[in-house]
Amino acid sequence: MPEIRTVLIANRGEIAIRVMRTCREMGIRTVAVHSDADVLAPHTLYADESVRIGEAPSNRSYLVMDAILEAAMASGADAIHPGYGFLSENAAFARRVADAGLVFIGPPADAIDKMGDKTRARELMEAAGVPLPPGTTTALTSIVEARHVADSIGYPVLIKAAAGGGGKGMRLVHDPADFEQSVRSAQSEAKSAFGDDRVYVEKYLEEPRHVEFQIMADAHGHIVYLFDRECSVQRRHQKVVEEAPCAILTDTLRAEMGRAAVLAAKGCGYVGAGTVEFLVDKHRNFYFLEMNTRLQVEHPITELITGQDLVRLQLDVAMGRPLPFAQEDLTVRGHAIECRICAEDPYSNFLPSTGVLERYRLPSGPGVRVDGGMEEGQEVSMHYDPLMAKLVVWDASREAAMQKMDRALSEFVIRGVETTIPFCRFVMAHPAFRSADYDTGFIAQYWKPESMTDIPREHVLAAAHLLAQAPAHASEARSHPAQAGADSVWWTRRRHT
Repeated sequence: MPEIRTVLIANRGEIAIRVMRTCREMGIRTVAVHSDADVLAPHTLYADESVRIGEAPSNRSYLVMDAILEAAMASGADAIHPGYGFLSENAAFARRVADAGLVFIGPPADAIDKMGDKTRARELMEAAGVPLPPGTTTALTSIVEARHVADSIGYPVLIKAAAGGGGKGMRLVHDPADFEQSVRSAQSEAKSAFGDDRVYVEKYLEEPRHVEFQIMADAHGHIVYLFDRECSVQRRHQKVVEEAPCAILTDTLRAEMGRAAVLAAKGCGYVGAGTVEFLVDKHRNFYFLEMNTRLQVEHPITELITGQDLVRLQLDVAMGRPLPFAQEDLTVRGHAIECRICAEDPYSNFLPSTGVLERYRLPSGPGVRVDGGMEEGQEVSMHYDPLMAKLVVWDASREAAMQKMDRALSEFVIRGVETTIPFCRFVMAHPAFRSADYDTGFIAQYWKPESMTDIPREHVLAAAHLLAQAPAHASEARSHPAQAGADSVWWTRRRHT
């Protein structure tokens, strides 16, 4: 394959800048695309060239294939990197890029097709010998069939959209009496979100942990896994805090899951960077969940524990180069944690928050990395994903990494919008997270902001921090959370920022 000299990044914000940085290190020219809302955005200004592709709404800009392809041709790009979100897992877009004579920096369109259809993916994984949760392999044909399957595998069950993800078209059913309505509701939502109302049934695993494996495959038949990430702290099936490696996996289980991830990639003819996601139950049994056929938001923590630049590997693979290492060359080094800093209000069910960034100060120091795409004075728009930055830390141990993350969060100052920073500090302080004894129900089980509405937020989080650090004083802190917060170093610092 020819050398790539110019890459158009079909995305915006932090992931666009992330890709551009590696391109610049490799001597590759970059082209940004931007909507009217992003004409002065950091990613637009960072690139070597920028091209307007439409109005602010994403369906009039970042999701318009014709506009992106026209920008690529006009700018002389050799390749397109889709980032994540938008068109990154759109097989039709990957095909159109290839048909235009450009390199799509991602997997083959056929692989995107296969793994994007959840029922087809389950069929492929079953054939490849990858463990699946009990349920249907194909889409349901009738309510009668669906009820029979649910009765046979036992409640609770999940109704899931065959064509989607991200929690859309998904319903949890505990009571058989609610089953039919839940199926119809899931079908309606799936139709609206994906234009496809097919659903399937699978067993709901109680106390599940969300553990995923990063894989990388070249065009020469080499596939490796770059170990695992724990992504169980989620709201509405969207991740908020991730860590690598997963604290509960033994070396034996990690190797077994890694081999299953490689089998999954082989089963769909995969090339490039991808993530195979599993659910791990309380008995440490693991089951295939889905495969994300793109670079993940949380890829930095894998980079920090392996020392590999995943974007550079994507570019090398796209140019036909073989992977520069084998599985036995890879090792886990230390521990990394990522907190997604989103413009959301965790005290109001994580509702999006918009406004102008009146103050925006980033943390720094050894082992601290911020992948961001915002600047002070910039408007946080309702048109795009609320993710503003990813705060990532690395240290030699999990305990040290948690302490470093808490310190970095305390230095991250954002004014003008509500953010997930207080929630992330709550997570770092919570005994369940600190002991690695948590699952995907963390937020539902522990985060109860409605009972704290009469107490200043800073006080609540400071009290939670003291509870985790000094259990002997737990009852006193619960009785006087405001006083506990007022006496804390963090609260003293917050009052003067």
